Amino acid sequence: MSEMVSYPSNGSQGQGYLALPASGSGPGVVVLQEWWGVNDQIKEVCDRFASEGFVALAPDIYRGVVTREPDEAGKLMMQLNIEQAAKDMSGAVVYLAAHDAVTSSGVGVVGFCMGGALALWLATLQPELVDAVAPYYGVAGWPSPPDFSLLQAPVQGHYAEFDDFAGPVAVAALQTELTDLGKAHEFFVYPGTEHAFTNHHRPEVHDQAATETAWTRTVAFFRANVT
Repeated sequence: MSEMVSYPSNGSQGQGYLALPASGSGPGVVVLQEWWGVNDQIKEVCDRFASEGFVALAPDIYRGVVTREPDEAGKLMMQLNIEQAAKDMSGAVVYLAAHDAVTSSGVGVVGFCMGGALALWLATLQPELVDAVAPYYGVAGWPSPPDFSLLQAPVQGHYAEFDDFAGPVAVAALQTELTDLGKAHEFFVYPGTEHAFTNHHRPEVHDQAATETAWTRTVAFFRANVT
């Protein structure tokens, strides 16, 4: 079952797409959007987590706006009200962790592209409730460098070999920072892949084999850590 829901967002109302497993309950996972918005692909990711027994929520940080145009997506990302986005994401974590259908005390966070960067940031904003974080082709530094000294969750990163957004230099820098701080992490780079390789709505970059490998790793990671 899936539906759009509203939840408190520090004085306002956030909204998001909530998917429940057939069992009616399970561990919680927050899914953070690419720069396109909460589109069909992000909803399908939530539905797939639900099929694996999770309760998945994608907070709509664009507040209803969705685009298919790269130029508009770039503008939406750059014009994003970061303070409001932080409230909406944090509110989603608090809402999901307290949801009657959620059996875990905390939640996992996964994000793609822009959402990958936001996932890392969110883990430092809600360290007591984020049990695990899995950024896909997103690195730290946007919207601002997170304070990783606050991070408590282990990180499992998924990256493309060929990526102009989250390239090898940025990924190596993130690994070094986490290592220097003694933070638990494991990073995977998928050979021959490009940015957004898990998005099947973009056949020009989609890699089915890498997608399935990354998915299996992410589900196992959340099952081990989101309790």
